[in-house]
Amino acid sequence: VVASLERLYPPQWAESWDAVGLVVGDPQAVVRRVLFAVDPVEAVVAEAAERGADLLVTHHPLYLRGTSTVAATDAKGRSVHRLIAGGCALYVAHTNADVANPGVSDALAARLDLRETRPLRPMTDDPGEQRGLGRIGRLPEPITLQELTIRAAAALPATSWGVRAAGDPLKVVETLAVSGGAGDDLLREAAAAGADAFLTADLRHHPALEAPEGLALLDAAHWATEWPWLVDAAAWLAAATTVDTAVSTLVTDPWTTHARSPTL
Repeated sequence: VVASLERLYPPQWAESWDAVGLVVGDPQAVVRRVLFAVDPVEAVVAEAAERGADLLVTHHPLYLRGTSTVAATDAKGRSVHRLIAGGCALYVAHTNADVANPGVSDALAARLDLRETRPLRPMTDDPGEQRGLGRIGRLPEPITLQELTIRAAAALPATSWGVRAAGDPLKVVETLAVSGGAGDDLLREAAAAGADAFLTADLRHHPALEAPEGLALLDAAHWATEWPWLVDAAAWLAAATTVDTAVSTLVTDPWTTHARSPTL
């Protein structure tokens, strides 16, 4: 199973600071059921145990910055102990899945029904296939930014605060750039590629204020922009192996409540 995952998401594609691959588990253990999720938090680990999963595949690493202990004195340590006790391995595909083709942003682009997509920050692998961060493509028909914001909120899994946008609500959008997860370092690439708008997550105040002129912005929950990839990855692994796969629908976005300002 690990070999199959690494054919689609080679670990060498990950950023140098990332922590991908097999985190917990014996490579020789038998895998029959695999659960896919965005975050390896305690609730997801509990779900894996309840489902009888032999392997949990997550997008986000458990220990991104390393650790000197896995004692069950905090949530991450408890997760390691529960995984081992339950005979469940943990595998991470993070930035290597972000740049894969198909990868995280392809799944996001498909949710918005983008056509003729290409990478925003292209890379070329050894066989000459193009991959890279983000995607840009055409919408099925031109729509206003306000309509696109509503459409994006409906297309992505629900979160407490949905999708917000920056720009003229009546601006017509024909070409849309997307990037799953935090993508404000791609603002200039999106504008240079000819995007009318850019949908991503975790947009900060100053980069949004200083975005290239004419580029509208849509900011969704980080978890919501990456969740669609789980469905694609689970389907691919099920087709490539004999394992049963499932996708967690637990909302692990940390924001739980939203109140709109009464003057708007």
